[in-house]
Amino acid sequence: MTGLRFEQPRDDAAFKDWQHVHNVVIPTHHLSLDDVRERARRHRLEVAYLGEELIGCSTVRPPEGGSGTATVIARVLAAYRRRGFGEELYARGLERARELGAEVVETCVLASNEDGLRFALKHGFVETERYLLPGDTIPWIDLRLT
Repeated sequence: MTGLRFEQPRDDAAFKDWQHVHNVVIPTHHLSLDDVRERARRHRLEVAYLGEELIGCSTVRPPEGGSGTATVIARVLAAYRRRGFGEELYARGLERARELGAEVVETCVLASNEDGLRFALKHGFVETERYLLPGDTIPWIDLRLT
């Protein structure tokens, strides 16, 4: 274990921490605090701390409409990468997705996040689609766990 502490955000301080990591790792798709609160109602969000230091966050989008497909996203701030923290975030997210009935697990990575893409490929994900959201210039990559 790496000594991480995980927290499901329930107040504005934790929502702001989750928002900060998301907006730093995904600079092309900034979320407001209201956006984060809304996501917390639909998805399972977690924030990861090393002691009191914010190091990352995760999202698990549960299967919907009988699809059996969940999305697991782990984000780690650049200064804390390659130290096993992404492994813990991902493992927790994968376990939660399975608890929620996932038969298929997907993730998505911003193409400019080379560390994130390398992490996903190393963990058995394969690319299924690349696309641009309206107004974006950097593609998103959807991947599926094989």
